[in-house]
Amino acid sequence: MEEVVKAAKDNLGMYGKKTILFVDEIHRFNKSQQDYLLPFVEDGTLILIGATTENPYFEVNSALISRSVIFELKPLEKKDIRVLIERAVYDTERGMGAYGAEIDEDAAEFLADIAGGDARAALNAVELGVLTTAPGADGKIRITLDVASECIQKRVVRYDKDGDNHYDTISAFIKSMRGSDPDAAVYYLARMLYAGESVTFIARRIMICASEDVGNADPQALQVAVAASQAVERVGMPEAQLILAQAALYVATAPKSNSATNAIFAAMEAVKEKPAAVPVHLSDSHYKGAKKLGKGIGYEYAHDFPKHFSKQQYLPDALVGRKFYEPSENGYEQNIRRYLDWIHED
Repeated sequence: MEEVVKAAKDNLGMYGKKTILFVDEIHRFNKSQQDYLLPFVEDGTLILIGATTENPYFEVNSALISRSVIFELKPLEKKDIRVLIERAVYDTERGMGAYGAEIDEDAAEFLADIAGGDARAALNAVELGVLTTAPGADGKIRITLDVASECIQKRVVRYDKDGDNHYDTISAFIKSMRGSDPDAAVYYLARMLYAGESVTFIARRIMICASEDVGNADPQALQVAVAASQAVERVGMPEAQLILAQAALYVATAPKSNSATNAIFAAMEAVKEKPAAVPVHLSDSHYKGAKKLGKGIGYEYAHDFPKHFSKQQYLPDALVGRKFYEPSENGYEQNIRRYLDWIHED
């Protein structure tokens, strides 16, 4: 790297020309290497062009990012892949037209679809098909659907467990469960499993969703998710996919409520707002001298009252009247709401 910088300085000093430095897979440069380039980018010695398959906001130093223009290259559309396939087979200048090969319509459609927006995968398959297929009786090389299937046996899934596609996919998975779309949920689950995602990581996300988004609308959802998490650790793949599918579909189709989530967030805010002492009658009185301090005096044992409920004050004085938990009208929380209304009705 020092030699490159020295040559760039000489080029600038002697000829007044800046040097373009292209770094492929710049995410593989560690922080020190990226920091080394920064001053030469800032003073104009180098015009840095970095290419990466990762999200640069995760992998490239923020100082370099702030001095760069970011361009995201999207996967090609299926129709564009079709054009490239046709060109590769028939174009004599830019393709393999000199071989006199032909490709069937369904084979070209198949390759364009399964390439997943990756032109290189489709072109590699075409090249392999042309070079390894024996000519027919008419002397023509014909790429049929069977030949195409042999040449590209597995779809390349754009998924990196350390990159942004990982976070995009798990985000879509969670939002699909939250949105009660079982088909989308199981699709994103399959996508993660296909790419080799950790089954324990997926199981943790299902457990969180079961509590955050289903909550007490179906308390059984968390039990299913926890059981699934324990089961996948004992079973492993490939059978673990069955367990994860069952749990994800249960959570996706369960009634939804974020009342418990809202309750703890609201309570945490109340705790941060101001200090609030525990009411004296609720304080621990199981030690010598507690009564002299008034601890526990006036406490009403709930089971001694009708409905096993006493309307004594439980919240600190500063928070009397605050409501943190508001049960929804979904699923089991209807029962919770009715119960709370019943004990407070007199």
